[in-house]
Amino acid sequence: MAQGHDSVQPMTEWKIHPRNIDYLFLTHAHIDHIGRLPELIANGFSGEIICSHATKALLVPLLKDALSFSDYSNEQKRQLLTAVQDLSWGFEYGQSFSLKKEIRFTLGRAGHILGSSFLYLQFPMEKNKVWSVVFSGDLGNYNTPLLPDPDAPPACDLLVLESTYGDRLHEDRTHRLDHLGKTLVKALADNGKVFIPAFALGRTQELLYELDRLFSDEKWSKKFPELQQQGRGKAPVPVFVDSPLALQITEIYNELSAFWDEEAKASLADNDHPFDFRDLYSVKRFKDHQQILDFPGSAIVIAGSGMCTGGRIVNHLLTGLDKKENDVLFVGYQAKGTPGRDILKYADSHGYVRLKQQKITIRAKVHKLTGYSAHADQQGLLAWVAAMPAKPGAIRLVHGEKRAQDVLTGKLSAQGYSVIQ
Repeated sequence: MAQGHDSVQPMTEWKIHPRNIDYLFLTHAHIDHIGRLPELIANGFSGEIICSHATKALLVPLLKDALSFSDYSNEQKRQLLTAVQDLSWGFEYGQSFSLKKEIRFTLGRAGHILGSSFLYLQFPMEKNKVWSVVFSGDLGNYNTPLLPDPDAPPACDLLVLESTYGDRLHEDRTHRLDHLGKTLVKALADNGKVFIPAFALGRTQELLYELDRLFSDEKWSKKFPELQQQGRGKAPVPVFVDSPLALQITEIYNELSAFWDEEAKASLADNDHPFDFRDLYSVKRFKDHQQILDFPGSAIVIAGSGMCTGGRIVNHLLTGLDKKENDVLFVGYQAKGTPGRDILKYADSHGYVRLKQQKITIRAKVHKLTGYSAHADQQGLLAWVAAMPAKPGAIRLVHGEKRAQDVLTGKLSAQGYSVIQ
C-alpha cells in the first residue's frame, strides 16, 4: 500500500496471477508491506503466507484497521481477515525450512520493528549446486530500544537490498535521548504543545520506551527537571497516546515480550515496565480525542499517522499547526507527496500545508530527529553488507528514491560490489 506520490501496479497487470502464487513472504507488518494482502486474497491467492511469529501476531489488527478505509463490505472484510489468519504461518529465526521442489528458506532478524525479518532462499540447481538469494526487507539499526540487533546475513548469489536512506546518515544514536530531552524542554518552555506524528507499529512503542527513561530514570529526570515541572507549582507535562491502533499494538507488544532485547526484558523483570510511566494517558475514545484538542497548557501528543496522511494527528495539526507556541517533532521517514514532507519542506518559510482540503499556515516550530528512524542509514546498510562472509554475486537495490539508490550504488561499487541497475 503506497502513500504520497508512490504508485502500485494493478494486479490485473501482473505477469503471474495471484491464484498461481504458492508462497508469500512477509518481512514485517508495516502497512506499506502488507497493505495489499486482502486485495491479493480477493484476487485468488490461496497459498501460504510465511513470516515470523511476531509478525503473524500483528497482521490481523493492522489489516483490520487498514480495511476500515476500504470499499469492502463488512462481510467481505470478515472473510478476508479470516483468510489471512488461516493462510499465515509463523516461523522461528535462524532455522532452515523446506518448501516445494526442495527450496529452502531461513528468516533472520532485521532489527526494523518487532518481528521484522530478512529472508534467505536457497534453490537447488543442476549438479547438486545451490543458487541463493538474500532479501533484506527493511533493515533496522543497532542499539534500538526493545529490539535485538540485526543478524549478519549469509553469503549469497544475489542480494536484494533496501536503500531508503542510501544517500544520508542519521544523527549519532548514542546521543539521541539527550537530543530528544533538550528538544522537548525547549519546545515546552513557551507553554505550547508538542505533536509527534508516529506510526502505530514500532515508532510509538520506541518513543514510549524513550519517554519512560526521560520521565522515570533518575539520571535523566535530574538532567531535565523541566519535564516534570515539580516544585514550581505546575503539574507534570502529560503525554497522550492518541491512537486506538497504537494502543492495541502496544498491548500486543506486551504479549510478545519474549521477542524483546535483553535490556527491555531486564527492565520488565525489575518491575520497570518500559511502556508505562506517570502522567501517560491512553486516548481510546473519539470523544476523549476531541477533548484533548482543546487541552489547556503544555502536553506531548503522540498520534498517527506517521506521515500525516490521515488519522488523529491531522486534527491536532488542524487546530495547532498555525500557533507559534506549538512544535511538531518528526521521528520517521516522510515520503514525497505526503503532508509530513510538505510540513518539513515549507516550515522555515512559514509556508502552508493542505490538510482535509484546508490550507493551514505553518507557524509551529518543526523539528526532525533522524536518530529515531527505524531504517538503517547509508553507513548501516554498508556495514550490514560488509558483514557477509563473502561478497554477494550481485546486488539489486529496491525500496528507495532514485537519488538514494544512485548514491548507494556509487558507494557499493567503490567497494568492489557488483550492483545491478
